[in-house]
Amino acid sequence: MAGTGGTFLRRFLPSIFGCLFLIYFVEYIPTASAEGHCIWYGVCTNSTSKQKNCLYNGTAQRIQEGDSIKILQEYCPDILAGGFSCCDEGQLKNFKAGIGTALGLLARCPSCVDNFLKHLCDMTCSPHQSDFLSPKKIAQFNSTHKMVVEVDYHLGATYMNTTFDSCKSVQMPSTNQLALDLMCGQSYSCTPQRWFDFMGDVELPPVPFQINYISGDEPTDGFTPNNPPTRSCKDGLPGQPGCSCLDCDDACPPPAPAPPPPRPFSFHGADGYAVVMAIVFVIFTTLFLSGVYCCNAQENVIGVASENNQEMASNPPPAGWAATSADSPEEATFFEKLGAETETRLEDFFQWWGTAMASRPLVVLFFGFCFVVALGFGAHFMIMTTNPVELWASPTSRSRLEREYFDSHFEPFYRTEMLIISSKGLPNLEYTSSDGAVWEFGPVFNSTFLLKVLDLQNRIMALGSENTTRISDICFAPLSSPFTGPVTAQQCAVQSVWGWYENDPDQVTDYLDDNEYLEKIITCSKNPYMCLSVWGGPVLPGVALGGFLAPGEPLSKASRFHRANALILTFLVDNKHDTEKLTPALQWEEEFIKFMKNYTATEMPEYMDIAYTSERSIEDELKRGSKSDVYTILVSYFIMFAYIAISLGRFTSCSRLLIDSKVTLGLGGVLIVLASVLCSVGIFGYFGVSATLIIVEVIPFLVLAVGVDNIFILVQTAQRDPRRPDETIEQHIGRTLGQVGPSMFLTSVSESVCFFLGALSDMPAVRAFALYAGAALLVDFLLQVTCFVALFALDTRRQLSNRYDILCCVSGSKDSDAREAGDGALYNLFRYVYVPFLMKREVRASVMIIFFAWLCSSVAVAPHIEIGLDQELSMPQDSFQLKYFQHLNQYLNIGPPVYFVVTDHEGLDYSDRDVQNLMCGTRYCKNDSVAMQLYSAYRTPSVSYIAQPPNGWLDDFFDWSSTPTCCKQFPSNDSFCPNDNSVPPCQSCNISLVGAEQRPDAQDFKHYVPFFLQDNPTTTCVKAGHAAYGHAVNFKTNGTQKLVGATYYQGYHSVLKTSYDYYSALRAARSISADITETLNRNLQAAGKNVTLNVFPYSVFYVFYEQYLTMWPDTLKSMGISVLSIFLVTFILMGFDLFSALVVVITITMIVVNLGGLMYWWGISLNAVSLVNLVMAVGIAVEFCSHLVHTFSVSGGGSRVQRASYSLCTMGSSVLSGITLTKFGGIVVLAAANSQIFQVRA
Repeated sequence: MAGTGGTFLRRFLPSIFGCLFLIYFVEYIPTASAEGHCIWYGVCTNSTSKQKNCLYNGTAQRIQEGDSIKILQEYCPDILAGGFSCCDEGQLKNFKAGIGTALGLLARCPSCVDNFLKHLCDMTCSPHQSDFLSPKKIAQFNSTHKMVVEVDYHLGATYMNTTFDSCKSVQMPSTNQLALDLMCGQSYSCTPQRWFDFMGDVELPPVPFQINYISGDEPTDGFTPNNPPTRSCKDGLPGQPGCSCLDCDDACPPPAPAPPPPRPFSFHGADGYAVVMAIVFVIFTTLFLSGVYCCNAQENVIGVASENNQEMASNPPPAGWAATSADSPEEATFFEKLGAETETRLEDFFQWWGTAMASRPLVVLFFGFCFVVALGFGAHFMIMTTNPVELWASPTSRSRLEREYFDSHFEPFYRTEMLIISSKGLPNLEYTSSDGAVWEFGPVFNSTFLLKVLDLQNRIMALGSENTTRISDICFAPLSSPFTGPVTAQQCAVQSVWGWYENDPDQVTDYLDDNEYLEKIITCSKNPYMCLSVWGGPVLPGVALGGFLAPGEPLSKASRFHRANALILTFLVDNKHDTEKLTPALQWEEEFIKFMKNYTATEMPEYMDIAYTSERSIEDELKRGSKSDVYTILVSYFIMFAYIAISLGRFTSCSRLLIDSKVTLGLGGVLIVLASVLCSVGIFGYFGVSATLIIVEVIPFLVLAVGVDNIFILVQTAQRDPRRPDETIEQHIGRTLGQVGPSMFLTSVSESVCFFLGALSDMPAVRAFALYAGAALLVDFLLQVTCFVALFALDTRRQLSNRYDILCCVSGSKDSDAREAGDGALYNLFRYVYVPFLMKREVRASVMIIFFAWLCSSVAVAPHIEIGLDQELSMPQDSFQLKYFQHLNQYLNIGPPVYFVVTDHEGLDYSDRDVQNLMCGTRYCKNDSVAMQLYSAYRTPSVSYIAQPPNGWLDDFFDWSSTPTCCKQFPSNDSFCPNDNSVPPCQSCNISLVGAEQRPDAQDFKHYVPFFLQDNPTTTCVKAGHAAYGHAVNFKTNGTQKLVGATYYQGYHSVLKTSYDYYSALRAARSISADITETLNRNLQAAGKNVTLNVFPYSVFYVFYEQYLTMWPDTLKSMGISVLSIFLVTFILMGFDLFSALVVVITITMIVVNLGGLMYWWGISLNAVSLVNLVMAVGIAVEFCSHLVHTFSVSGGGSRVQRASYSLCTMGSSVLSGITLTKFGGIVVLAAANSQIFQVRA
């Protein structure tokens, strides 16, 4: 974590300020006429107390030879120039030691350091101290000396303000913070006065005495404020450049104005799409009604008879169904003759095929069974994908490739185990702070609530045993190293508010009076680096607290953290690119989830509510969800089967009820559907194509819809066209299949080709669905024209033999009173009620207008369909993960980390000064370096979605290498030694700093970068890089030398709540990376480096949201491919009948567009799940449209109205009973499923 770079800070802050003021005062009470002189000289100290300065009332002393001159020359040249000072060598050595840490924080900006040192130099050594310093309290040190315990320092307001301005932007990259955030006490409200007051606060343990900074430019009480000259941070020291933009706002060019938000398409304030479609509707309706009522078109007759005396024409002569013959049809065209020939051959083939299948039904069923078993056995090899990444992101997608690059070079992002703990029924708290301000705290800061949270935290940390995995075996411990021994639980990075109390309940229970324990919440939330946790790093308030931001409010240092209404516990676990190494982590996570389920069910207090998750939970819940709905699916199938069994039968009398029923036939049809799904799974199991839960949940219903439709068409056609006197059962079934087989073939091929082409989609879930659906529909058609035809023949023989359904061995008595079965209620309803009403000219015109209005309204709203998928929808309703997603959206107030990765290249050498300047962000770096461009992006967070400036290890390495107390090595072998190692003693590295930049030379750079990345930050070395950058650099080996390869810069996105926020953040990060890549490569070429690099962004959520960047193009592509394939198949199989193919395609397109309108009105977003449903809707729409159009095309003559009426009565009633009513009963049951995806579909 970037925040872990503050490990040293519990001790370092006091070191900065305590050592800065280890100077002695001389007892002196100035008067208005007194000349400036010393108030201290020499050191008064002992080994048991804080160092104090000895009082001295006299003139300045001549500067001593030796180290005094060297120190003054380095830090206080103005004092040295005068030749006299009020400090001796001991004071100057303390001075040098004390300012080391402060300089380490501020050294990135020498102008700031120069300004900062001036008031310290004057306070320590100025010959005129008495002009601005006054000892306020003194105490006896020994019999001969006194010491100062409090002092007033009159310091110019101009100096304080300009020094503050020059230092306020200096970065601390390893913590993603500003240096003054660490040095001011209150990071969000630091001012010049607060900064200086904090430095003089005696409450800080190492500060030896109270320093009262009195600000003002005018003389007060005889004192003249010290007002040393200063310079702006953009102005460098003589001969040096000013501070960089990263550390000096004044050096930054003004940020480019944010691009205006895209203007919605509008027309005089109204929605543009609505206006356009309204105009289209009015024009079309006017023209249409004019054509209907003003034109009396004649029914032209163009026809050509097939060998079966059927017609294949757009306008055949009136004949057949309620029609009279035409006298002289016009000559048929070539395509019409070709269509008739195609239809004739298909009819002949399917008639022969049906007769053959019905003649040997048992043989057909046996071979069909063998076929199903052979293909179905492949299901044994099926690979079920539940990994969310593999479900939603293509292996070849950019996000997956970049994720793989990141994981293989830097190890994957940490595994996260999280609890979101909110309160129920607890009131807010009031607390009056030490400064008199009244604070209203959220209810989660109730002491009883806090103590219960600590107990829960400790129990989680204690999970496991010696024989199982413990958290110390798997946790992320950023400050552990081979030199610190085995990892302990205390070293594990845990983001918890109790980290501010060092996990010590006494720090709460001992301060319950007047809620005094809340003072720490105020202090630590203002500056978490003042309250380091037991594991050594800061607990960030935005991570440990939740629910404190108002809707739309950005996270900032001034956020009202004390108003939080949720506590968040985050346990970080190391992740591994090699999944075989994750077994211990998976075991601990499983135990963690079991513990939390039991705790929330049996032990959770009534005033507490907990949502929890582990890294493995999503995948586990997806697996469980696929099993939990099995019974619901089975009930749905049973209802559909029962409907099929009842509807297929045509009952003539009660005595023949069990004879005329079709339970066995219906069951056989359903089994054929399931067998086709099994075969599809088996086929792709053999080929190793992964399956998804969508396949298990969706395809059976799709294939059942199509399969049942064909079953109804085949059976009802045979029932309506009874066996002729000279026909056998086999010939009758063959003739029936000859009539409907071409239509079944047309729809099945159309749907299969549609789905197979849909597999061109890049989305794995859509691709797998399309492949499995296409194969299942194809197998279903083959089994229907073989096994179902054979089963139909057997059932017909049974019925004619008066044997009972199911109990086929039992014969019933022949009913002499049996009446001939009618056409069925639904058929009669269509023929005598619905069709006559629909075919009235006024009704037809109204229907066209109504549905065109629906189409226009859908087109108008379709562009406004939201893109995205709420994570909650993927979880079962009874899942703990669903509750976690809901609480995460409600309470989480921090954005996810984002990494900008610079890829590796063999020709890139980071030890090269030119390359460094293209990467770093401090002085001497190019203004368009990688770090500079990332910082520029951070300055416009509303556009970039970057909330914290991404950190770069290179700048901190330069500071680390120039700090004498940082780099250490063992003298015996010159290997790395921690900077705080004392046994055995280590020696400082002799790093050669060269050039104006004072950076390590090429050889030392290569040698000491690994030292920097192993070194933990301490009070003496704040820039050590192990905690912040231990994973940020990937090394490549060149012989025995390690060279820097790929590396990354880490920042944080702004708070993201909706799908739009997430994919917009991804789009912005990619735009930033593209600009950096282009600039970096251009600069490399200009510098003579023949290398090409790539910079790409990475965050854990990118793989899930990348699809939404191209969701509309992908949807239109999938729909376009599906519709085009249907058009081509229909056009070819219907004998190149362009009119029929266009009718089918236009109708299907209207259905899909209208579904888009319903998605908008019902609030359904566009995503991979809804895209699968749209593709499925296209398949089902083919069943409705193609059967009707085919029947219309081959109907036996008549006007268009008569042929449409005949088609709608005969085929429409079968389609309605086969698809609509069957699916309606089954889908209603799905509304009770646990899976929310089922419920949305239902």
